[in-house]
Formats: sequence, C-alpha cells, structure tokens
Amino acid sequence: MQRFVNIIWVALTLCLGGSVLAQKPAKTRNQESYTKALDIVGASMSLLDRYFVDSVDLERISRRGIDAMLSSLDPYTEYYSKEDNEQLKLITTGEYGGIGSIISQRPDSTVIINDPMEGMPAAQAGLKAGDRILEVDGQDFRKATSDAVSKALKGKPGSKISLLIQRLGESKPRKVEFTRRKIMVNPVPYYGVTPAGYGYIKLTNFPNTAATEVRRAMTELQKTQKINGLVLDLRDNGGGLMEEAVKIVSFFVPEGTEVLRTKARAELKQEAVYRTRSKPIYPNLPLVVLIDGQSASSAEIVAGALQDVDRAVVVGQKSFGKGLIQTTMQLPHQGVLKLTTAKYYIPSGRCIQRINYKEARAGREAELPDSLTQIFHTAAGREVHDAGGILPDVKVEVDSLPTMLYYLTYNESAFDWITTYAQRHKTIAPPASFTVSDTDYEAFGRMLIEKKFDYDRQSAKRLVTLKEIAKLEGYLERVAPLIDSLEQALKPDLKHDLESLRPHIMRFLNTSIINRYYYRRGVIERELLSDQIVAEADRLLADQARYQAILRPKKKDEEKKELADA
Repeated sequence: MQRFVNIIWVALTLCLGGSVLAQKPAKTRNQESYTKALDIVGASMSLLDRYFVDSVDLERISRRGIDAMLSSLDPYTEYYSKEDNEQLKLITTGEYGGIGSIISQRPDSTVIINDPMEGMPAAQAGLKAGDRILEVDGQDFRKATSDAVSKALKGKPGSKISLLIQRLGESKPRKVEFTRRKIMVNPVPYYGVTPAGYGYIKLTNFPNTAATEVRRAMTELQKTQKINGLVLDLRDNGGGLMEEAVKIVSFFVPEGTEVLRTKARAELKQEAVYRTRSKPIYPNLPLVVLIDGQSASSAEIVAGALQDVDRAVVVGQKSFGKGLIQTTMQLPHQGVLKLTTAKYYIPSGRCIQRINYKEARAGREAELPDSLTQIFHTAAGREVHDAGGILPDVKVEVDSLPTMLYYLTYNESAFDWITTYAQRHKTIAPPASFTVSDTDYEAFGRMLIEKKFDYDRQSAKRLVTLKEIAKLEGYLERVAPLIDSLEQALKPDLKHDLESLRPHIMRFLNTSIINRYYYRRGVIERELLSDQIVAEADRLLADQARYQAILRPKKKDEEKKELADA
C-alpha cells in the first residue's frame, strides 16, 4: 500500500512541470505515454484539491513527490526550488550572504555557534564556539532548529544583524551587532610545507574558485619556499565543478592534453572531449596526489587524469567511484533541476563509476566485482583498472579510529570542556608544538566519568550477535560459561578506555583546542606531523628513482636486455 501511495505522489509532481509544458509539449522519447501521464496526473491533482477530505498543501506534497521520483534514479539528480537556490549557489560558487560560522543544534533544541570561520564577520565580531543563540534581530530562537536559525543569520551582504547570545559561564546575555558580508568559503583552507619540506596544498572541494586558489597557493609556495616537489591533498574532497578540475590538471600537463570525455545516453549520440587550454605552469615539478574513499567526482578526474598521463603518483586508498556528470537545467517558477546527463571517461578510456544505478533500480547486483574489472593502459603503458574508483599507485592503509572518538566528537560535555579551556587560556603554543598537559587530560577524564559518558562498544554488539548465532545453532548451553566470561571481561570500563585510548583522545583534544585558536588551517598544520599518507608522499618525493620507476616502469624487453648485458 505504501508503495502505491508513493507512486501516486510521484505522479502528482509531474503535473507541476507539465502544467506549464502542456502549453508547448516537450519532445520526449515516448510522446504518447508522456501525454497520458500528464492527463491522468493533472486530473488527479485537480480532484485532490477539490474533494479530498482535508485541505491539501499542494506545494508540500508535490515537493515530496518530486524528491521521491528523483531519488529513485540516483543520489545526484536533485530539484532545487526558488528557496533552495542559495544552497545550490553555495555548492557551485562557495559563497553566500551571512556571518561566516557553522552552527549546530543541541538535543534540547538550543542552537550554538559551533565553528566561526577565520576572518569572517562572526569571528571578527567576537563570537566564540559555544555561544548559545537566543535572538536574531529581535526574533526569539531560544528553542529552534539549526535550519531556522541559519535562514535568519543569512541575508544581503552589507545588511546589519543583531544577535543576543549566552556565553558559557556568564550570567547575563551579550548583545552583538555587526554587518553581514558575502562569505567566500576558500576551497584551499591550508597550504604550506610537509615535514620533509615539500609543498603541500589541501583542496576540499571544486567551486568556481578552486583553480584560482590552487594556483595562488602554488605561486606563494614557489615564492616563499622554493619547493622542489608538491603534494596535492584531495582526501575527503567530494568534488564539484568539472571545469575546475580541467583547469587544475592544466597546471601540470601540456596544452591540448585530453583530461576527460563525456558520453550521454547511447541514442542521444552526444559526446564531448575536454582538453587543457593553457600552457602548464609547472610541467616538471614532481607531483604526488593524495586520495581516499571520500575523494569523488572532480577529485577523481584530477587524480585519474594525472595518473593516466603518467604525470603524478597517486597515494592513499581507493577513491569513491563517481563517474557521472550532472547538468543544471532551469525549471518553471525559478526552480533548477540538477540532472545526471552523462558518464565521464578519463584519458585511458576507463569510467570509474562504482554503482550501476540502472541495475540497482532493477533489483540486481549494482557493484561490479573486482574480478570482472577491465584493464586499461596509461600513456606510458602502465596497467590501470576501471575498478569503481581510482586505485592508488602506492596504497597506504591507515589505522581506523576507535568508536569512542566518534561519540566524543558529538558529545556536549566534551565540547563544553574545550570551550571552558579556551576561556581560561587566552593564548596557546603554535599548532606544531601545542599539547594538552597531563593535568588537563586527567581533568578531562574526570569530567567524562562524572558526566557518565558512554558509547556503543562494537565488541559488546558482536558478542550479542555471537550469542544469538550460538542459540540458533544449538551451542548456547555449551558455550554459555565462555560467553559469560567474555561479558565480564568486556564490561564497560571508562577508566580503562581513557588509559588504553589515551593517544587517540589526546589527538582529539589537541586538534579541537587548536581549532579554537588557529581555525582549520592550524588543525591541518598539526595533523601533517603525524599523517601516515603524507609521510609516504615525503618518502616518495625524496626517492626520485622510485618516483620515476612508478611512473615509467621498465618494459619486459628492456629488463631482458639488462639481464643479458649483465
């Protein structure tokens, strides 16, 4: 029944676009079905509006319907209403009108300043992480959602804004007045040098400023550091504008180099080739690109294209595997449809799309197993695969974080302890040398114990599963004493966890506190010191023989000749 209801809502949404398009019908692949659908849905919508037992919010149910319709295709095809255009603008340009701060909603429905951005109006006005938002321009937000507060904080650049906030530890609220600005979120939050002295650029996404910011960082590094190698960090980069990816690749490869080609649905016979259109700035600078499982879309275009033309060594873990292209199209009433229109293929000819959504919609296996991947070749003849992502040339496994760290990140008491620490210490040491003292660590541990901090332990969950399986297979009575013993051994012990996980918790505290003083750039600078993947990049750039051997391995006939000569 629920599926039938969902289909009705999906059908209803076709009427919204159709009511406008019906005046001048668009040409479709199946005009008869298209017209029939519009007739039926239009009549259904009219009947609902006139006769349904309760009043109907046509705008709300139609939005639910169109969202359901599009999400059934893939996760990337989305509808943006006139009210959502600000969100789309932020994705594509990295800019919006507001105060420049991340906010968050707590379980008690209070909304706090979570992370004011460096150099932005919120930070310049003196707002701090932990400040509770009571009012915005006289409107009460003591109990509100983060979405509601976010809308109130945003506004036209240059407009005045007044906040009433409650700071932790203070008895009276503070009134803060300042001016909104056009907020430009820089996709390069940090650039500098690695522990070994090579250039390092962190790129977080691909808005329309990505290439400009990367070039600015490279120019500054060459000017101040005289670097002889570069690490481009694309980890946790979910992508963005394809054109920016092409521009960034052009910094390193000859003009006219193919970066990717896109292919639409077969019967449309639409194919486009994207090449670099400028001379390279750094054609010979040794380059390492870092990726992980969250590197997607444009990040994969950059990493994959540089790998396929043998221009960079890719280090890290297998990327996400998004080989689809989206196009924005205008809809009636100032709406926008972000629609998946093509797949992209990087220079070797491979498409790295991981999930086949057509197969998924049909209820079949949607991911291609590794055993069935095809082999392609780079410009130098190296084997690469369409493995549902970019496989790094040098794979580096990293230690997984304990479950406790996830819960600490979102724990109110931990956040407030860090806020209090920042209030008590006007300054701290530079990011590279700061560390929480043993005394402060012990105080943090006591606070967690007093607050009865707890979290889901995976070992206990697995033990419950083991118990259920043993019961199902008839072994529970035999192994009951062993399971009882394990339950006792795995009984939650926060004091034990604080000691055994101390290095991880110390890292969490250090980076969280550094963020309050030096913002995100300080956190990245600190993390570089212990980053296993950056360390591997440093070793690779220091060993140019190994670097070149990865990019241009000797062919079998060359190896045989060397053996014969020997």
